[in-house]
Amino acid sequence: MRKRLIIEMGMGVDQHGQEPTVAAARAVRNAISRRLDAKRIAHNALPGVWEVALLSDPNEMIVDVQIAVPYPEQVREDEVLAVLPFGRKTLTVESGGMVVQGKAIPELNDKNDEMLIAIAAVTVLVENE
Repeated sequence: MRKRLIIEMGMGVDQHGQEPTVAAARAVRNAISRRLDAKRIAHNALPGVWEVALLSDPNEMIVDVQIAVPYPEQVREDEVLAVLPFGRKTLTVESGGMVVQGKAIPELNDKNDEMLIAIAAVTVLVENE
């Protein structure tokens, strides 16, 4: 049976370039390293994975990622999952997030005026008998 240990949420934006993969990867990165204020960033440590769940290797944990982003069919899943350092990783991508009107800047490779916003939920689970 799988048991959830932690769920972290994050948001990511691609202001220029209109790449949903960039917004999605930033959302996952934001979920796993949270800015507390202007000066402090919280980096997550998961000692419970080893001490409570009795795993011997961090790649034994299951990391399930859910992303809601505009243009989900364009997301390059391997690039999003590469943000995660460990685990048996899965990714579900669905339509969502936001498209916000920005300003296209040709020197930044903009295709149009859109800014893409993605949201992510990263769940860490373990297998228990």
